Amino acid sequence: MTSTTDTSTTNTSTTNTSASGPTGEFAGVRVLVTGGTKGIGAAVAARFAEAGADVLVAARTPVDDLPAGRFFAADLATADGAAALAAQATQLLGGIDVLINNAGSQTYIPDGALGAADEDWYRDLDINLMSAVRLDRAVLPGMIARNRGVIIHITSGQARLPGAASLPYAAAKAATTVYSKGLANDVGKHGIRVNTVVPGLIETPAVTRRLDRITADSGLDTETARRQLIDRVGIPLGRPGQPSEVAELVAFLASDRAAFLTGSQYAVDGGSIPTV
Repeated sequence: MTSTTDTSTTNTSTTNTSASGPTGEFAGVRVLVTGGTKGIGAAVAARFAEAGADVLVAARTPVDDLPAGRFFAADLATADGAAALAAQATQLLGGIDVLINNAGSQTYIPDGALGAADEDWYRDLDINLMSAVRLDRAVLPGMIARNRGVIIHITSGQARLPGAASLPYAAAKAATTVYSKGLANDVGKHGIRVNTVVPGLIETPAVTRRLDRITADSGLDTETARRQLIDRVGIPLGRPGQPSEVAELVAFLASDRAAFLTGSQYAVDGGSIPTV
């Protein structure tokens, strides 16, 4: 997807290519990545920037080492936060060509499903589902006016394999998947593609915190706890994924190489997530 040329006339014949796609393929493309300061979001932001995109990263709090582009602080769990981010993105970039909805958080509920209060459900629905709904709604008019755009929702393997200690989060991610499909059906006529990326167990700060809980509760050393987690998840490739591997899939789906792909889910999981 490019901001300066129609997909039918994008010139790749004189562009150097690599295993990760044409060098500079996102030159001039305006990309907004939410939850983009660490983990998967940081890797996604860096991947687009390396390919020439103009990147805006959003998160609740700034970081000392920004992965790429420019930063705007926004609390996307609120309607005001989403509106402020959309307005700032339009001002800084002049519009959004590619939106990566990666912002999210998980409420850990040690007592299981019955221990989740209404507040837990609303919190996880707001940040994991409604943040995407609100931001999509804010940027789509500009995409529709240009008759092109790409939206990618980052969900979770828990949408298909929910755990009792994170049921509100899993339910919110599952709802995002359904919403993403419906949105793709609705906006395809405007040249806008919408897809969902489903990460499995990826080595992110959230997984590190999960391992810390396991070691604290069990007394195991970190490497033993890590191996047990891999075995419990059931990853045929025998290892967690890396954020950069998710970023590579996201970049492909946002590119003109995926021009006929919309309304689908793409797992990057080492084979751990059931297909149905």
